[in-house]
Amino acid sequence: MSRTSRWGMICCLTLEWLALGLWVGGGVVLIGAVIPAVFNTFGGQDLGGLFVTRAFEGFHRFMIGSLAVLGVALGYRRWSGHPAMAIGLGELIVLAGMAVIAGLIILWLHPTAVALQAQAFATHEEAAKKEAFEALFRILKPIRWIYMVDLVLGVLLIGIKAKRSLHRDGAVA
Repeated sequence: MSRTSRWGMICCLTLEWLALGLWVGGGVVLIGAVIPAVFNTFGGQDLGGLFVTRAFEGFHRFMIGSLAVLGVALGYRRWSGHPAMAIGLGELIVLAGMAVIAGLIILWLHPTAVALQAQAFATHEEAAKKEAFEALFRILKPIRWIYMVDLVLGVLLIGIKAKRSLHRDGAVA
C-alpha cells in the first residue's frame, strides 16, 4: 500500500534526477572545462592551483548536498512502499560507492592535497619547491582518477534509473 501522493513521488524522483545532474554535470564541467581553462589562462601553478582548489571545494559542497538529497529520497522511496518507487540492489551499491568515494576525497585526499599545495607555495628554495610540487602531483594523479571513477558511477546510476523508468512504463520488457 502506498503512503505517498502522486505529487510526492514526482517531487522525490525529480529531486533525485536534479541531484544526479548536478553530480555528473559538475564533475564534467570541472574536469573538462574549468581545469584546462584555468591552467591555460592564469599562466601559473600558484594562482591557477589556488583557483582550482577553491572550485573543487565548492563542488564538494554540491556533492554533499547531492548525497543528502539522494539519501533522503531513498528513504522516502523506501517508506512509500509503492512498487514504482522500489529500490534495486544495484542502485544501492552504486550510490554507496559514490558516497564512499566522495567521503574519501572530501575527508582525506583533498585536505592532504591542500596541505601539500600550501607547502609547495610557501617554499622558496628551488630544489625544495620542486620536491614539494612533485609530492603534490603524486597525490593529485590518483585523485584525478578517483574523481573520474566517481563521475562514471554517477552516470551508471543515471543509467540504472533510466532503465527502471523504461521498465516501469512498459517500454522495455
